[in-house]
Amino acid sequence: MLKVGIIGYGTIGKDVAEAIHQGRAGSAQITSILVRDVSKFNRETIQFKLTDNPDDFFAEQLDIVIECAGHKAFRDYGVRALEQGMNLIVVSVGALADEDFLILIMDKAKIHNKKVIIPSAAVGGLDRIAAGSLGPMEEVTLITRKPPKAWYGTFVEEQVDLSKLTEPYCLFEGVARDSARIFPESVNVSAALSLAGIGFDATKVKVYIDPIIKDNIHEIVARGKFGEIQISIRNTPSAGNPKTGYIVAMSVIKNLRDLTAPIIIGT
Repeated sequence: MLKVGIIGYGTIGKDVAEAIHQGRAGSAQITSILVRDVSKFNRETIQFKLTDNPDDFFAEQLDIVIECAGHKAFRDYGVRALEQGMNLIVVSVGALADEDFLILIMDKAKIHNKKVIIPSAAVGGLDRIAAGSLGPMEEVTLITRKPPKAWYGTFVEEQVDLSKLTEPYCLFEGVARDSARIFPESVNVSAALSLAGIGFDATKVKVYIDPIIKDNIHEIVARGKFGEIQISIRNTPSAGNPKTGYIVAMSVIKNLRDLTAPIIIGT
């Protein structure tokens, strides 16, 4: 039985914890959940052990840690998890757009013989992209479209009157290294795509606010020796946080389940 620790108990963390508790993650059980401030939670309604003390959390001798709390949490605790002999599933993969941090994480995983697992999360086709990258790959492009409600509570509100948009608005056009840095909560998919394919500086990204749609849409085009991939993904936004979708937690659970499954599909 895998001893699982979760960092973060927001929308994604709650969905992941509930799925594990329901037995949908294979042979795994929650040992502890690390949050910023336990006083903000009604402990009587939560069936899991919560702590805001990192020392207590990491003292649990966990087999695997699941990061669900944002780029800062990954930076604060990712290296520590690896150094203490714990595998790591990362949701906030955009933090790896920082080349120095990426190298540090890779080095620590290698030294301690542990794995850093990056779920497909909101995007799809990463297995095909990763396979295709082994031969010459000419292009990887991501176009992300999200409705205005996904951008409330972000810096975008200061630049665009979201309530008055009547047609798609191009918020960003550039490369994945910049999109992952500028949109840490909304475009982590560009970072995952970059790591699977041709890198942060060669992966092209466009980001739109689209008042016509209700779902979060990601379109991927990749070309290379293998042929061509065109993927369009439409994710239902989470009711608790429209910046993300239900599929993110599902993807995390799939990766966790694979660790103890006799057959693994789609790697």
